[in-house]
Amino acid sequence: MTEQRAFRPETLTVIAGRPPHDVDEPLNVPVHLASTYVAGGSREYGRFVNPSWTAFEDALGALEGGRCVSFASGIAAIGAVLDLVPVGGVVVAPRHSYTGTVGLLSDLESRGLIRAVYVDIADTTAVAAACKGAALLWIESPTNPALEVADLPAITAAAHAAGARVAVDNTFATPLLQRPLESGADFSVHSATKYIAGHSDVLMGAVITANDDDATAITGRRTLGGAIPSPLDAFLALRGLRTLHVRLERAEQNAQELVRRLDGHPALAEVRYPGFGAIVSIVVAGADDAAAADAADAVVSRTHLWVHATSLGGVESTLERRRRWPAEAPTIPAGLVRLSVGLEHIDDLSADLLDALG
Repeated sequence: MTEQRAFRPETLTVIAGRPPHDVDEPLNVPVHLASTYVAGGSREYGRFVNPSWTAFEDALGALEGGRCVSFASGIAAIGAVLDLVPVGGVVVAPRHSYTGTVGLLSDLESRGLIRAVYVDIADTTAVAAACKGAALLWIESPTNPALEVADLPAITAAAHAAGARVAVDNTFATPLLQRPLESGADFSVHSATKYIAGHSDVLMGAVITANDDDATAITGRRTLGGAIPSPLDAFLALRGLRTLHVRLERAEQNAQELVRRLDGHPALAEVRYPGFGAIVSIVVAGADDAAAADAADAVVSRTHLWVHATSLGGVESTLERRRRWPAEAPTIPAGLVRLSVGLEHIDDLSADLLDALG
């Protein structure tokens, strides 16, 4: 790990989590299909550890600068962090957050286990004020799907000054564009389903922390809850991670050029892009919410290359009107369509979307 940290992130995506370079040994850690181990060692049972997980965790941990614990899904990883909040604790979170996160917070609050306070994560002063007396500040930056950007160092410092822990959902940015632990966060969380694995064929999550006690606690939540990834998913996620830097570079270039081509389009009320990454949100214009929703749905239905799908971060470009989900925040515009820009040629992507916009 110490030697790996001397390398640039693009190199780490390729080399981290590899087995020793011994003669006649494979370059990659193979898929370990084992539920039971011979007793007397450190493994014992398949719910505790798996070498395929460990290889993935070593690689992503090296990229984020901490110890990684992998999970069966992104929501399982989020749940493990929220499980560390003491009963009755206050969790401060963005008002525009992933609907799964909001669903978990709502469920915990309905059972009297926590109290959730929602803020505009881009309003540093308001976030700092809300952290007084809080147990945890949960950050998305950029937010999903509003794409608001937080001042990570400032609000992390404010939260710590108030006695709160800090967790950052780093799914959209990935560790190549943002390393929350370097800004002081206690936890960096990923839906590895998205950019990390990158091929729309894996469900996995991850939590990374620089604190050994926190890593032990998170591992304990996984062991007790049983939200373990499959060895095959861990193998595929690590294989996807190997090309993250080239995939993200191409997708980001496509996103930036697409934003340029969409600027000022008469069918759009707004184009949202945080300036980095490959997620763009467009707001289709309409006289009212109903008209905007209908117009956005029509755009989604008319694309041929763009795929109507709720996930993101794969090699293929996807789009979705987010308010079609009842759990989406009512402050998200009814006509907002989230675009996950993929690796296709930009001329084909833009032509398909512009045709759909009419």
